[in-house]
Amino acid sequence: MSLSVRPAPHPLRGRLRVPGDKSVSHRAVLFGALARGTTHITGLLEGEDVLATLAAVRALGCEASTTRVTGAPWRDAGLLDCGNSGTTARLMLGALAPRAGATLDGDTSLRRRPMRRVLDPLARMGAVFTGGPGLPITVERRRLSGVVVEATVASAQVKSAVLLAGLGAEGETRYVEPVATRDHTERMLLAMGAPLRREGQAIVVTEGVLDAISVTVPGDISSAAFWMVAAAIVPGSDLVIENVGLNPTRTGILDVLRAMGADIEVEPAPGSASAAEPFGTVRVRGGGLRGTRVAGALIPRLIDEIPVLAVAAAFAEGETTFADAAELRVKESDRVATTVAGLRALGVDADARPDGLVVRGAPDSGPFPGATPIETAGDHRIAMAFAIAGLRLGAEVRDTDCIATSYPTFSSTLARFAGA
Repeated sequence: MSLSVRPAPHPLRGRLRVPGDKSVSHRAVLFGALARGTTHITGLLEGEDVLATLAAVRALGCEASTTRVTGAPWRDAGLLDCGNSGTTARLMLGALAPRAGATLDGDTSLRRRPMRRVLDPLARMGAVFTGGPGLPITVERRRLSGVVVEATVASAQVKSAVLLAGLGAEGETRYVEPVATRDHTERMLLAMGAPLRREGQAIVVTEGVLDAISVTVPGDISSAAFWMVAAAIVPGSDLVIENVGLNPTRTGILDVLRAMGADIEVEPAPGSASAAEPFGTVRVRGGGLRGTRVAGALIPRLIDEIPVLAVAAAFAEGETTFADAAELRVKESDRVATTVAGLRALGVDADARPDGLVVRGAPDSGPFPGATPIETAGDHRIAMAFAIAGLRLGAEVRDTDCIATSYPTFSSTLARFAGA
């Protein structure tokens, strides 16, 4: 399916909510399946990726729906289809290793994504796998022992897989991060009573049992990012996004848009500071943008938002550089290559670098007569980023079925605010 987006005929104004946070939704389902009792969930994202996790825990013997998950001892399963979901595959590798046997597989894109970074530390704990280094991979149930993992890649998915394995392993498991990554796993495990603590850059867990809780999933800031950028690049816009997750490990996009000169107001919800996942309201008004540099410790806090931030950079005065982001190369697509190709197709000056990209903005850019259709490589974030670019330049975005993996209502929301 293709999505044709015309330049916005008027500023974008109004209020909206985005679907539930994908990272929190995956964890609510998976951790609920490991817990004693029934975990009640409000606001779960009903996208294809999270539905793959739901199907997997059902196959392992748990009762699970979009509102409640009842934990049970896991049974060996056959094939668990992870679809396009790297989170499902990587977290499930760690969760399965001490608890049940199964074969994990996925679509063509997921089969290309690196799994060795998860397999290697789990193997050191005693996990046994057949296949690899990519999917399909068969996991055998084994008794594990805790180890110290000195991570070289900043990855919340690898961290989560190791911690879930450590929760079912003898002794102490210590995971040391090179830089802090999103901490949804630690927050939810602690809320469920896990024997877990943080010591500087290390997260330490010992064998333990989880207890069911009630989980309220906030709106996904990665989905809200598209509307933040839309409001920032369409002059005169004023969008208010309600119930957005404000976990500090995920709010890098707010820091970068502010550095670019965007007019942003954030109002935490009353009492949310003490919640497991803080949330609140974000207001963005259109205004002039300027180029900036995005690198270092910022990258893990906004890795999924770089494609749409590159769109913002296309309308900023000067040059914007994204560096230290080689992880973009091994997402659902090579997001460096697909982002640069999409920008160039729309007449934007952009170059790829081994660990990122450079965008040279033109604040007054309008529709590009020679624009060619945008190829998304089946990547949901590329598809949505260039739909947002279309609000200024016009765009024909191909292969947009992938949007359903994380934001099934994106197209209808776009039509509501921009008449696309």
